[in-house]
Amino acid sequence: MAININFNAIADEFKRTNWKDPGTWHAAPKLVVLLLILVAIPVAGFFADTQTQIDDLERMQGEEAKLKQQYLDKKKQAVNLDLHRQQLREIDTQFGALLRQLPNRSQMDALLVDINQAGLGRGLQFELFRPAPGEITREFYAERPITLKVTGNYHDMGAFASDVGQLPRIVTLNDVSISSGTGKDAQVLTMDVTARTFRYLDDDEVAAQRRAASKSKGPARK
Repeated sequence: MAININFNAIADEFKRTNWKDPGTWHAAPKLVVLLLILVAIPVAGFFADTQTQIDDLERMQGEEAKLKQQYLDKKKQAVNLDLHRQQLREIDTQFGALLRQLPNRSQMDALLVDINQAGLGRGLQFELFRPAPGEITREFYAERPITLKVTGNYHDMGAFASDVGQLPRIVTLNDVSISSGTGKDAQVLTMDVTARTFRYLDDDEVAAQRRAASKSKGPARK
């Protein structure tokens, strides 16, 4: 059975429709409005609720991936925990051994004597042995430069540098300059060098240094 649709009649119904008075609407306008409502409700529901749920789902999936990665990282750390503890003990041991090579304040004078004796023991003549009046303070240690000027032959100077390197305390030789004499003193060499000695700071000195650093920064700005 064929169905004939009179589009002109439908168009006339829309033209005559008083949209402000739904009670007078004909069948065609009512059907169109009903279809629009049936379409609008799901669309509005999607944007009002479903889209929010999709965004929440994507966010939770991202957090899930992040938590999984954190879990894997912590699992690796837990598996290697014993190895990390062993490495930490080795580092503590090495640090303690290095720290013992730094004298405390009361041992500094003895170290200066050791440096002097190392030069005299090799037959060097000290023309200058001048420890700096003050120390250069670092984070947990202090260094004190000593300006040296010694004369002797090349072999004795090399032996002196070796002896200084073998002292039980850490001493470094820096800014080394060697010059030769003239005439009959051409075989006599003069070495200008800065020896640096180091000592560790005791707990009181470290605490005082941190207080001074805190004061120098001033109060925190709001």
